[in-house]
Amino acid sequence: MVQESYTKVNKFAALCLSGGMDSTSLLLKLLKDNYKIFAISYDYGQKHKIEIQKAKKNIQYLQSKNYNINHKIIDLSDCVKLLSSSITSSDIDIPEGHYEEENMKSTFVPNRNAIFSSILYGYAITLSKQLNKKIVISLGVHSGDHAIYPDCRQEFYKKLFDSFTEGNWDSDKVELILPYLKLDKSKILVDAQKSCEKLNIDFNTIFKNTITSYNPNENGISSGKSGSDIERILAFNKLGLKDPIEYTESWDMVLKNAVKVEKKFKETN
Repeated sequence: MVQESYTKVNKFAALCLSGGMDSTSLLLKLLKDNYKIFAISYDYGQKHKIEIQKAKKNIQYLQSKNYNINHKIIDLSDCVKLLSSSITSSDIDIPEGHYEEENMKSTFVPNRNAIFSSILYGYAITLSKQLNKKIVISLGVHSGDHAIYPDCRQEFYKKLFDSFTEGNWDSDKVELILPYLKLDKSKILVDAQKSCEKLNIDFNTIFKNTITSYNPNENGISSGKSGSDIERILAFNKLGLKDPIEYTESWDMVLKNAVKVEKKFKETN
């Protein structure tokens, strides 16, 4: 049950908060736009489970700045053991290279985003009843995801949420917003910079508490070599920024590798 009183709050949002840079940027955007936020993080047996701890750290930081966020962690690890992916399966290695390479499809978790969205939609319906308010559902899917992940495309979400609407009462109290659908990672970072400025919070502190790598080491340090790493490194570099997270190699080395991977991909595609 929702125990706080929100009688004076007019805008409410539910979102999936992975602990990565996209969903964290979205969290900041919603805060900037004066939403009261209900966030869900999922433990689905992912090799980069440290992302959940990163999400918790950022919420603690935001709370220290008087931004209160309702955060729940849902354990789906037993469920997702049924689904094959290099992200979750110990016997499948995480591929390295460019984010849009064919081998990156091994990181796709079958039906993952449908599962996540279904839970989030049910939660939003429940919140709408408890609060007697309209709830916005927002997800951090972006244009860079479209090539490898079919469950990050606009067509998928339209059909999925149409089915949710048909299968639930009170769907008129829930609205889907995908603000990053046509943006790449660098533009998402620009949006996050604007949000941090308005919220008067430190950009580097926030993004130091995120992780994008699918194969961090045992200490949770990013490899800099997975496709998701490469995309993140290039996004920061495009804005003339040094990524504040720690990598297993120096920033100069991981950047050099990312630029090399990007150049090779463009030459062969």
